Amino acid sequence: VLFRSERMDRLQQQMQFILEVDKLKKITRQTFLADGSRKEDDADHSWHLALMCALLSEHSNKEVDVLKTIKMVLIHDIVEIDAGDTYAYDNAGNETKRQREEAAADRIFNLLPEDQAGEMRDLWEEFEAAQTPEAKFANTLDKVQPLMLNDASGGKSWREHGIKEEQVRNRNKTTAEGSADLWEYADRLIHKNVEKGNLIGS
Repeated sequence: VLFRSERMDRLQQQMQFILEVDKLKKITRQTFLADGSRKEDDADHSWHLALMCALLSEHSNKEVDVLKTIKMVLIHDIVEIDAGDTYAYDNAGNETKRQREEAAADRIFNLLPEDQAGEMRDLWEEFEAAQTPEAKFANTLDKVQPLMLNDASGGKSWREHGIKEEQVRNRNKTTAEGSADLWEYADRLIHKNVEKGNLIGS
């Protein structure tokens, strides 16, 4: 049992981390909200993925630990506080993404007490590696959510950047590994948006 002073020190570290990640609300992504009124931020995105995980876990190819997966999607973009959001189709930015994000992970997760810092860093690394059932499902959610919002907003972000069908398909080449159901849903959205001219057909 921790003595009171040690418990308060631990709480102080935890609260410092919680305040730090408030900055996620300022990291703007390229995907628009469903109504097209503004671009979503990282906090919007992470919350949406967590809710999707809670509701859609039955569609995972393999049974997953839902709480673990929710934690994973809630923290997966925290590194963008320092590293910034790298647009999925920014080839140059993606070349340096890993280096920038590792440095961010070193700083931000280590604001937490050592045991929690280790847990959060491990979850982040697991998400990035995309090898476990939880990480595969989390990555599927991370790919399907922007597709859903692009469809709802009339392809607003795709149109803004002149995105091609082949780019979206290449980005989603592993999406079915987490959920065949969600990939089938996403594939239908891709076809629909090519037909509508929101994506440039291959």
